[in-house]
Amino acid sequence: MSQPEAHLARNLRNRHIQLIAFGGTIGVGLFLGSAKAIHNAGPGLLLAYALGGVAIFFIMRALGELLTYRPVAGSFATYAEEFCGPLAGFITGWSYWFAWVVTVMAEITAIGIYLRFWIPDVPQWLPSLIALLVLYGTNLLAVRVFGELEFWFALIKVVTIVALIVAGVYVIVFHAGALGPTASFSNLWSHGGFLPGGILAVLLALQIVMFAYEGVELVGVTAGEAQNPAVVLPKATNGIIVRILIFYIGALLVIMSLVPWTELDPNVSPFVFVFGKLGVPGAATIINLVVITAAASSCNSGLFSTGRMLWTLAQRGQGPRAFSGLNRQRVPAAGIHASAAIMLIGVVLNYLVPERVFTMVTSVALVGTLWTWGIILVAHANYRRAVAAGRAAPAPFRMPCAPLANWLTLAFLVLVTVMLARDPDTRVALYVAPVWFGLLVVGYFVSQPRSG
Repeated sequence: MSQPEAHLARNLRNRHIQLIAFGGTIGVGLFLGSAKAIHNAGPGLLLAYALGGVAIFFIMRALGELLTYRPVAGSFATYAEEFCGPLAGFITGWSYWFAWVVTVMAEITAIGIYLRFWIPDVPQWLPSLIALLVLYGTNLLAVRVFGELEFWFALIKVVTIVALIVAGVYVIVFHAGALGPTASFSNLWSHGGFLPGGILAVLLALQIVMFAYEGVELVGVTAGEAQNPAVVLPKATNGIIVRILIFYIGALLVIMSLVPWTELDPNVSPFVFVFGKLGVPGAATIINLVVITAAASSCNSGLFSTGRMLWTLAQRGQGPRAFSGLNRQRVPAAGIHASAAIMLIGVVLNYLVPERVFTMVTSVALVGTLWTWGIILVAHANYRRAVAAGRAAPAPFRMPCAPLANWLTLAFLVLVTVMLARDPDTRVALYVAPVWFGLLVVGYFVSQPRSG
């Protein structure tokens, strides 16, 4: 198509991209998933977040180099097709769409769980449905609306975590307030040691840790709608290590220093628990609202990214042509319609198995994300080979320690996948994965035009 409507509008400004990059790293994986992870791994969870953080740093630097080479909305699916072949591009695009569709199911589940803090008798599926419908409606508006909404969602999360860290450090150092007498960094090793469950517990925690990091790659999807991508995208990807240190490791370190990890409830967000214990009037209520905001933010991002990915797949002839158009606001409305319809399965699951749905869907979502991260690393390594051979232009923003870092990080992602088999609730992802990838391979060859 040659009409202007065939192109996404570059209406995401620097502040939008920066806060989307921040917001993408802070979701229910941290606010809700960390509760069970702390219960299982104790302070050793910090080691799991550190290991996962190193892997994410290299993944994002590899993506950043590819983004500055060619900033496109298809991002990793486009790079997979160019540097790994059309089948890899097809699988990557559809798998990323699948991962975010299932992730949104987890996010709306969290909204249902946390709304019961105020209304205990409300069925878990009802707030999940309402949240999905509201965010579905906002995503059909101009991309600037998404950018503004995500900007404020992300800002709320960032301010909250910074406030927790500052207040927590003050309590620990000056022994102030109700938690002051027992708050100490020694809580990290004085209740069964730093690794109370051993290294195996740390490895088992990698599933929720890596799910918590899901969304960092969203900055790649925004590339096609970013103003001045050559400047904005490297800044967003380069800050990932700071975000990991502050918002994950820093926040959890402070939480487990304020309260012995053995006192934290695996069914209650540690953020809600600790703010309530700090004695600030209404603190637990405020943090509960922030956690709901975090879940809504991730749901918002999921609807954004799935619509763009279906649009990209249709543009390349790898998806139904119905998804190739844009509405008057230059938003891929058809892809958003279809994605939201599939996301309704999450509402059904909240009705049928409300107690198990969160762990089940987060592990299934992680499979698609692990594939996406892995293909970014492989595509980057192949891109570097293409640059060396003179077949591709070098990018100004380069990933360090390549290609060794590529293969070591890939090995780590394989380890995370293997660990999914250890827990019955996460094991379901390994049952879904071969079926999903098998269907994609069949779908790819069926969709290919026949010669003659």
